[in-house]
Amino acid sequence: MFDTLSDRLSATFKNLRGKGRLSEADIDATAREIRIALLEADVALPVVRAFIANVKERARGVEVSQALNPAQQVVKIVNEELVAILGGETRRLRFAKTAPTVIMLAGLQGAGKTTLAGKLGLWLKSQGHSPLLVACDLQRPNAVNQLSVVAERAGVAVYAPEPGNGVGDPVQVAKDSIEFAKAKVHDIVIVDTAGRLGIDQELMQQAADIRDAVSPDEILFVVDAMIGQDAVNTAEAFRDGVGFDGVVLSKLDGDARGGAALSIAHVTGKQIMFASNGEKLEDFDAFHPDRMASRILDMGDLLTLIEQAEKTFSQEEAAKMASKLQSSKGGKDFTLDDFLAQMEQVRKMGSISKLLGMLPGMGQIKDQINNIDERDIDRTAAIIKSMTPKERAEPTIINGSRRARIAKGSGVEVSAVKSLVERFFEARKMMSKMAQGGGMPGMPGMPGMGGGPGRQKKQVKQAKGKRKSGNPMKRKAEEQAAAARREQAAAQGGAFGLPAQDDKNFELPDEFKKFM
Repeated sequence: MFDTLSDRLSATFKNLRGKGRLSEADIDATAREIRIALLEADVALPVVRAFIANVKERARGVEVSQALNPAQQVVKIVNEELVAILGGETRRLRFAKTAPTVIMLAGLQGAGKTTLAGKLGLWLKSQGHSPLLVACDLQRPNAVNQLSVVAERAGVAVYAPEPGNGVGDPVQVAKDSIEFAKAKVHDIVIVDTAGRLGIDQELMQQAADIRDAVSPDEILFVVDAMIGQDAVNTAEAFRDGVGFDGVVLSKLDGDARGGAALSIAHVTGKQIMFASNGEKLEDFDAFHPDRMASRILDMGDLLTLIEQAEKTFSQEEAAKMASKLQSSKGGKDFTLDDFLAQMEQVRKMGSISKLLGMLPGMGQIKDQINNIDERDIDRTAAIIKSMTPKERAEPTIINGSRRARIAKGSGVEVSAVKSLVERFFEARKMMSKMAQGGGMPGMPGMPGMGGGPGRQKKQVKQAKGKRKSGNPMKRKAEEQAAAARREQAAAQGGAFGLPAQDDKNFELPDEFKKFM
């Protein structure tokens, strides 16, 4: 959604690189480019004016003029100001002191409230809660049925006593749901309300009546991130008519310009709390302004990537794989079965394109990332599953006739089977070296990260000792002085000034023994 904005900002900052000092003209030109980028991204004009004013004021200040790298300091300022207009701190749900906590969803028809109710229910369930979805949208055709299906897919309970399609009183359903939740011991109630194609008095009145009936702890305004500036107008109307505590952005995976997301928190004064970024029920998470700003500036979002990995990968399995790669056999215990298991776990984390997009600097190759064929993983899995257990455990036995049989079983060319096995051996070798602390093969050694052995040997070969004088008299004097220093050191103690000790009776100091 923020690709266009991200590209424009990256191009703007590229022009600043290499400048040891920023002039007034540089700051004005950068501010102008940022202004154009934000307006093209459909950010509200008052938000753009406030943003540019803050950036220019800080860029002219002491923090940039005294910085070692003024260009990087400007990027830092823009990042901090982006975080500010996105809401600043991450806003968490408020829970009631006595259960159940009531969460009411409000918004226009088509914003995605019903689907979002299921996503929120699944998200809360994963955190140990017992949510109940309540069908109070009794106007839209099949809305009650849709909520029941979504609740079933999410594995959460639903309260839908009325058939809907224009039949039933939504206010009474909302009231009764609280008693039902207490009786069935649900600690959270999520009320799905009706929407309209536009703001009207009937919609506002019904939402206000439901609000008064259940006294929600949180009213979340669900807004379609793709509808542009109208999202801000709608949010202001709901804030004045019904009131809400936080914003939920739906359809954040779309290709619209996304200015509503950057505008809504600043204009309404209410923070974005959640974001829905896909069609699956799992494509939903808390909204972190700092992480979103990092994505926009192509700095990546490693924290979200790590959180997704922690949800998918078990610590036990990870430790098991690591021990195989660290074994004395050079990682040969790591089989194609293990490779397939890891690949399937990565697939559970979501789209490979999305995962790569969370890495810093990936905006520069986003065309290649978008062209990744997700079905390649399925083809690789089909090849591995067409092998016998012995072939998966010992890929070295796969000869020409076996390759032909595997290719026929998986519906691919023989060359694809050969390529997969070769890539597996290379990947296993690389992962084993990294697991044993050797760094990336062929890469220069780095402190604490190992390095390529070839490069290290070369460095040792090139190392030169202390040059000796060509004058025989001077060289003899130097050798005598060195011998005298060695004798003095031996008399005073061992290396580094430590007392000399007999090797047989040597003992570690007490403070080091606890580490052994």
